[in-house]
Amino acid sequence: MNPENTLLAFEKAMNVQGLTGIELDIQLTKDGELVVIHDERVDRTTEGIGFVRDYTLSQIKKLHIYADDRSTQSIPTMDEVFDLLDMRLKSGLKLNIELKNSVYPYDGMEEKIIEMVHKRGLQNAIIYSTFYANSLEKIKMLDSNTELGVLDSRASDCMYKIKGGCGAVALHPFWRGIDLTVEQLAGYTVRAWMSGHLYPEKPTGGRLDFTQLEAQGITDIILNEPEAYLN
Repeated sequence: MNPENTLLAFEKAMNVQGLTGIELDIQLTKDGELVVIHDERVDRTTEGIGFVRDYTLSQIKKLHIYADDRSTQSIPTMDEVFDLLDMRLKSGLKLNIELKNSVYPYDGMEEKIIEMVHKRGLQNAIIYSTFYANSLEKIKMLDSNTELGVLDSRASDCMYKIKGGCGAVALHPFWRGIDLTVEQLAGYTVRAWMSGHLYPEKPTGGRLDFTQLEAQGITDIILNEPEAYLN
């Protein structure tokens, strides 16, 4: 298991045979650069302290993320990730970009990521997701053809946002939050996300029963250890 949201982790993941896609999280630095990091703060994954939005790109690049062998990674920019994944994305791999803007709106984030994706010609490879329904509406206005997934803890809350007109076509609920019937979920893509095993936590060694999850209406799983099920 490699440190989350690092170029090392993405390089390993893109070479896992049978993997459908990769999920990552984006935020904006103080000087408006798109960087890839899950938490709003840098404390958990680096030796730094404070909020991503309070660091400039040059400052955040000086922080270290330590792998198990004590080698170091840095917080990558979205451009760096696209440079790494470009050929794989153009040959079928999907990239789920979660906009981490439900706590801090990050003005202009939607425009920046849409422009970056279009400039690289990667529109068909991208799925955008966020807990913030207004952000999904904005993305849909910027690119009416893009695929959107709405995040929430429960499937019913995801469905509520979809019915409210956020523009999403896929539900991204917590895997234990499937509170709708298979019939109610029929026709929808349901990408359930897992919790736990975030850096620097270690895997527990447990395995999911995909057959049982599929029986609940889940079509895809977003998890941190794909190599445990594939290859």
